[in-house]
This record gives sequence, C-alpha cells and structure tokens, in this order.
Amino acid sequence: MTGDRDSRLERSEISAAFTDFVPHRDEVGETRAAAVAVAIGGSDYDRRMLLTKRLSRMRAHPGQFALPGGRVDPGETVEHACLRELDEELGLVASESDILGRLDDYRTRSGYTITPFVVWVGDTLDTMVPNAGEVDVVYEVDVAELDVDARFVSIVQSDRPVVQWPFRDSLVHAPTGAIVHQFREVVLHRRHTRVADFEQPVFAWR
Repeated sequence: MTGDRDSRLERSEISAAFTDFVPHRDEVGETRAAAVAVAIGGSDYDRRMLLTKRLSRMRAHPGQFALPGGRVDPGETVEHACLRELDEELGLVASESDILGRLDDYRTRSGYTITPFVVWVGDTLDTMVPNAGEVDVVYEVDVAELDVDARFVSIVQSDRPVVQWPFRDSLVHAPTGAIVHQFREVVLHRRHTRVADFEQPVFAWR
C-alpha cells in the first residue's frame, strides 16, 4: 500500500502474489470441466472484482451469485473457456497474457470441476455489456468489500464446514464464496489457504 492508496489489486501486486503459489489441481474424472474468471478492473487504485447474479429464470442455480464462467467445450483448454465465457457474459475481451494466476480447482456437488483464473481487464469496465440472457446484476466489488473474513458453519448433512463470504446484505456460498475467499487470502494477505474441502449449502447440491 502507498499512503492511503490500497495497491493490493493492482496488476503488479496480483502477479507478485501468485509468484510462489501452487494451485491444487483436481482430476476431472466423471465430472464436467468448467472455468470461471475472477476479473479485476477499474481505474488506478480503485480496482474492482466483478461479481454477477444469475437470472432467476435460469434452469441451473437461478438467482445465485456467480463469477463469469461456464462449461469447457470439447477441444477447449480451461484458459480459453474462461476467457470465452468472460466475453460471452460481460462483453469483456482479454487474452491469455491477462491471466495473472490460477486458484484451486473446486469440485461441486452438482458434478462440475471448476478451475478459477484471475483475469486482468484493466480500464475496460466502461465497455462492459452484460448478457441479458444470463446476467441479472453485475456488482463491482471494491477491495474493502473483498477483504472480509469468511464465516464457517456446520450442517448435519456433511462433516465439511460450509463457507460463507459476507457481501453487502447477503452471504455468498461455495463455489463462488470459496473462490472469492481464496482470492482474498492469496492476493490480499499472501496466505496460501486451501478451499477444496469447504462445503456448499444443501440447496446448491443439485
């Protein structure tokens, strides 16, 4: 940080945070591969992470918080799928050189293995065009909102703790909550916290 300016979401700082971080990788196996983007952009020292809320009429996980992303198509790399979905959902174009880091794979109860990438979109947020068929709301989350301790609760259906990331007046659950929590740990605090064993709430198991 420089003076009262928080530099932790600047490109150079994010890249430095991933210098010695080795992400946990999971075999896709019988699951379906997916990729999501932790997209960071905005003006100097006012960087934001992009968080979406899915349309309530969608068949899969309606009305839930999400990161831009989706299924990996046949023949695609996870990197390409991440960038394609970022473009398709938000109209933001980035290249593989804008991928600053990779977080842990997260296997969901609904049968996906999600690979998250941190993607730099810089000062292009004013060109963002959310896909009206998929995205209800786009939130620009500042560093103060990101830098919040996660909550962990127990449920009778699992011996794994359910992770909840507090965001404004809501709680964001795994997988999105787990990915954002790890991003906060690795990038904002340089702590190599693992999240693969954090549980989802029962309503997200389908």
